[in-house]
Amino acid sequence: MSLKLNTVTVIGSGTMGNGISHVFAQHGFNVRMMDINQGALDKALVTIGKNMDRLVAKGSITEQLKQESMARISTYTNMEEAVKESDLVVEAATENIELKLNIFRQLDQFSPSNCILASNTSSISLTRIASVTKRPGKVIGMHFMNPVPVMKLVEIINGYGTDAEVTETIYKLSEQLGKVPCVVNDYPGFISNRILMPMINESVLALQEGVAGVQEIDTIMKLGMAHPMGPLQLADFIGLDTCYSIMHVLHMGFGNQKYAPATLLANMVQAGYLGVKSGEGFYKYTPGSKELVVSSRFASREWK
Repeated sequence: MSLKLNTVTVIGSGTMGNGISHVFAQHGFNVRMMDINQGALDKALVTIGKNMDRLVAKGSITEQLKQESMARISTYTNMEEAVKESDLVVEAATENIELKLNIFRQLDQFSPSNCILASNTSSISLTRIASVTKRPGKVIGMHFMNPVPVMKLVEIINGYGTDAEVTETIYKLSEQLGKVPCVVNDYPGFISNRILMPMINESVLALQEGVAGVQEIDTIMKLGMAHPMGPLQLADFIGLDTCYSIMHVLHMGFGNQKYAPATLLANMVQAGYLGVKSGEGFYKYTPGSKELVVSSRFASREWK
């Protein structure tokens, strides 16, 4: 028997946090969006409103549903206030293990004892996260894909001690949100990033070694393998810092050199070329332009 959920707190108001808040609110849940910065929360509300406006324009939702959904979202900068009446908390903070462990310690302290604690982590062990709480059976992974309102998949990750009832609840909840849930077990990278990130990393290595250029690598994977987006463009979209962090988790978790992050990837992250979020990665991004332009740093085959 699954548990009944009404009030959901989302920790973090960035790209993933505001997308998760959007989806829950649109499907009738009371949403408490929490961040340490009120300015970030205000910006997130504007983003959610614009994304819902696009759905209204497409006829996917009505204006009335948009207004009702926006009214269901409240914002908080205080963790204790944000979670004290929650049935479910979804943590969507930066992919940093120490940050997440600190958040889960607070969630365990401040949220009701029956509250499920979920993480949107894309690679960090749920068993490790659960270990800092007194409720490991109620800790689970709920890995949404970006952009959350559009992408159908939710990768559900069982920690070593996750209760079967909690897994069933999150599975049914994901279906209620119009998503397709897939349950996996807690190993480094789970399934999505255990497969995806080595492919991205290998693409960066091929570029680093001069096997092919940025456009050639992405075109081959799009036209030859029917990928909607090339791996280097996808890396830019995810964020090269996030890609690097996940590869580091895989490398540490498996202890295998094949998972070591490419030197080029590490250097780009150190230099601040993070992809879309910084305005430049393998491609250069100009606000308002949809043209895909290879970064001038990679425009020549002799770029190294």
